[in-house]
Amino acid sequence: MLERLEARVAALGHAVVAFSGGVDSSVVAAIAHRALGEKARAVTAVSPSVAAGELEGAQRVARHIGIAHEIVRTNELARPGYRANGRDRCYFCKTELYDTLAARYPGVPLLSGANQDDQGDWRPGLRAAAEHDVRHPLIETTKAEVRELARQLGLPSAEKPASPCLASRIPYGTAVDPETLAQIDRAERAVRALGFPVIRVRHHGILGRLEVAAEDLDRALAAEPGIVRAIKAAGYRHATIDLKPFRSGRLNVEPARPATSR
Repeated sequence: MLERLEARVAALGHAVVAFSGGVDSSVVAAIAHRALGEKARAVTAVSPSVAAGELEGAQRVARHIGIAHEIVRTNELARPGYRANGRDRCYFCKTELYDTLAARYPGVPLLSGANQDDQGDWRPGLRAAAEHDVRHPLIETTKAEVRELARQLGLPSAEKPASPCLASRIPYGTAVDPETLAQIDRAERAVRALGFPVIRVRHHGILGRLEVAAEDLDRALAAEPGIVRAIKAAGYRHATIDLKPFRSGRLNVEPARPATSR
């Protein structure tokens, strides 16, 4: 599989990888570097929508791969469609990203880490990618296979949990603003510092609703007083732990449910 993917990317001649440092884009960056050498570069976008620490993680992975790495600033919050936070929010975010990359690297093929599993969820960002002729080398590869490739390549991000845009914690229809994004980020960092790596703090105005990975849910409930204090310290008046475990993309399939809070 690796050889086939490398040959596909090598045929492009040169490429820019939209590089978050997550496992998918890390695999694409590693393949691009192996296939194209100096004619490949990884580019990481930073903005208020990106959680603290993500840039540093991306830099570490890029150094490990050896690929040329650049940082660009995007301003999706300047786009009314993004701020309005409809179900197509990701379309505006990805449009901002690909507009920025296309302007900076005109004529250079753009690569993303989209994989086969992404086609089974609501992904308006893929529409933005199609409009910019973005290539998806992993689109026929499952997430499990991507992680196996990452292990095969020895990537430090092989087991990294997904870390999407902070706006994904805000229910559709609730406007996105920098202050809310920063508040969510503070709350999540505080909970992770208590030893819970896979979480989301869902934003419901004055309430922060924590979702925890299934394997950590009982432990989180036992530590509820400290977790509630941590979320409140981030700026929420009330906080709660959801009795349903974290599931990626939950807001796409069921309405937001503020729970009993403290």
